[in-house]
Amino acid sequence: MNRRMAAVNILEDREALAQWVAENRRAGRSVGFVPTMGALHAGHVSLFQTARQECDRVIGSIFVNPTQFGPNEDFQRYPRTLEADRILLEGAGCDALFLPAVDLIYPPGHQTVVRVGAVAEGLCGACRPGHFQGVATVVAILFNRVAPQRAYFGLKDYQQFLVIRQMVRDLGLAVAVVGLPTVREADGLAMSSRNRYLTPADRHQSLALYRAMTAAQAVYADGQRDPTRLEETAREVLTGAGIDRIDYVAVRDRETLAPLTRIETDPVLLLAVHVGVARLIDNRILQSEL
Repeated sequence: MNRRMAAVNILEDREALAQWVAENRRAGRSVGFVPTMGALHAGHVSLFQTARQECDRVIGSIFVNPTQFGPNEDFQRYPRTLEADRILLEGAGCDALFLPAVDLIYPPGHQTVVRVGAVAEGLCGACRPGHFQGVATVVAILFNRVAPQRAYFGLKDYQQFLVIRQMVRDLGLAVAVVGLPTVREADGLAMSSRNRYLTPADRHQSLALYRAMTAAQAVYADGQRDPTRLEETAREVLTGAGIDRIDYVAVRDRETLAPLTRIETDPVLLLAVHVGVARLIDNRILQSEL
C-alpha cells in the first residue's frame, strides 16, 4: 500500500518502501534519513531541514520500537501523534515517511540482535538494560531497508548517537551518521517528546538540568579539572531544585564515554533524572574557552 498525505509520501509496507528506494537509486539521488519514534517537535524538524539542505531526497520513519523499552517503562503511553507529525513534516522538507508495523520490522521468528560494546554499557545502558541493543537492532534494520547515504540524529541523545556511530563503523555500513545540536526551549530545556509528560510544576523543576550544566560549565571555565568536583557542582543544583531521583551525573570522555580521572581534553557532562513521571536526559560539552 502506498498512499498520499499532502506532500509527504506515506510508505507502510516493504514493497512501497523498496519501490521508493529503487526509484531514487536509479535516478542517482542521494537520500537523507531521519529515524524517529514520532511525537515530533522542533528538534526533529531541524534534522529534516538539514537533511533537505544536504540531500536530494529526505525520508523519515516513525516507529515506536518495543525492544528498546524495559518492562516497567513507558511503551504503552509513549505519545503517538501521527496527524500532528504529518503536519510538521509537510513544512520540514520530508519527501516520504516510512510507517512500518511491528511485524514488518520484527517478523515472526526474528532472532538476530545487534549489541554494541563499551560505549553502550554505562550510563543509560546501565540504567536501562537492553535499551541500546534494541536501538542498535532497529536502526540497523531501518538502514538496511531505507539504504540512505546520510542519517541524522539529535545530540540530546548523546550516548545513542555514539552507539549508532560505533555500530556503523564496526559493521562497515555505507551511511554517514550526522549528529546535530540539541534544540532548546527559550528557557534552556532540551526539547523532547517526553516533555509532554511534565505538569506545570514539573516543567519549572526541569529547568534545573540546564542550570546544573551551566554551573558546571562556569567552574570548568574557571579552571576546575576534577571530574568529581564538576559532577558535584551539577548534582548540587539538581538536588537544590528538589530533584531526588537522579540516575547519573557524569563527566566522561566525549568520544568514548570512558570515565575520567584527569581531564586533558574538553569532556562531556551527561545527566539523567526523573521529574514527575518523565525521565529526562541532557548533556553539554564542557568548554575551556567559550
